[in-house]
Amino acid sequence: MDPHSSNTNRPVIGVLWMLTTGLCFVGVTALVKVLDGQVPAAEAAFLRYLMGLVFLIPVVGALKRTRLSRDALVWFSVRGVAHTLGVVLWFYSMSRISIAEVTAMNYLNPVYVTIGAALFLGEKMAARRIFAVVLALVGAFVILRPGFRELGPGHFAMLLTAVLFAVSYLLAKKFSTEVPATVVVAMLSITVTIGLAPLAYLVWVPPTLPQLLILFGIACLATGGHLTMTMAFAAAPLAVTQPVSFLQLVWATILGAVVFGEAADIWVILGGAIIIGSVSFITWREAQLKRAGRKAAGLTPAVNAPKT
Repeated sequence: MDPHSSNTNRPVIGVLWMLTTGLCFVGVTALVKVLDGQVPAAEAAFLRYLMGLVFLIPVVGALKRTRLSRDALVWFSVRGVAHTLGVVLWFYSMSRISIAEVTAMNYLNPVYVTIGAALFLGEKMAARRIFAVVLALVGAFVILRPGFRELGPGHFAMLLTAVLFAVSYLLAKKFSTEVPATVVVAMLSITVTIGLAPLAYLVWVPPTLPQLLILFGIACLATGGHLTMTMAFAAAPLAVTQPVSFLQLVWATILGAVVFGEAADIWVILGGAIIIGSVSFITWREAQLKRAGRKAAGLTPAVNAPKT
């Protein structure tokens, strides 16, 4: 038996951490929905990221020690712009469409990443991956049902949000081997905060104390969600944890119906299920290929090896 496998083969622990992750991210969407456009999207996003900078205090030392090249600074800036626009559009979408729709369409991110990796990073697209991508796009079509219902600005904003976040993730992948992960995360938070500042200034409305507390809660839940997701990936393979993320859509649908009076839409659930099935297959296939590559090279997977 591989002595390292026990650390990454704890499926129950991994599933529990992923369940916690889903609750954190659904909590984020719920709190944003509570604001219900009371704070302009750009301002709400800016305040969320500004208050989230407090979580960067532990990595200040690593930031000071890191010497970034000019190219790295340029790419970090480009990523910051893409993510900034994506965040604003996400906050806008939350005030225009249901929680379930936002959650379901958010599953398109890894699909766009797969397409972008093939187009711009030279990664190969085997027939099975192409089929999975097409299936995910069919899922998006099921959710939106163009021609069968009226689509609003929130739907189009969410589609663009997924594309912009995919660009952000691809750029992160580009320099993830050159810069420590903590620095990549910290630079994203810093650049997005800077990018949101002028946009927030243009629409600034003095926030109330309850609104600030809600935004701080969003920052805490978002940070906690990313932490527990990392712990889930460390505890179990993605093939185990990825399908659990589908429960976010179930919880989002229940939350929207019970708390916010949003009618449950079977087509949104069905489309989301198709997308998450596609994403799960892509994730499982990537894990299989990486495992085969390590065996061929006579390598043992490290405990903290990237799972995506």
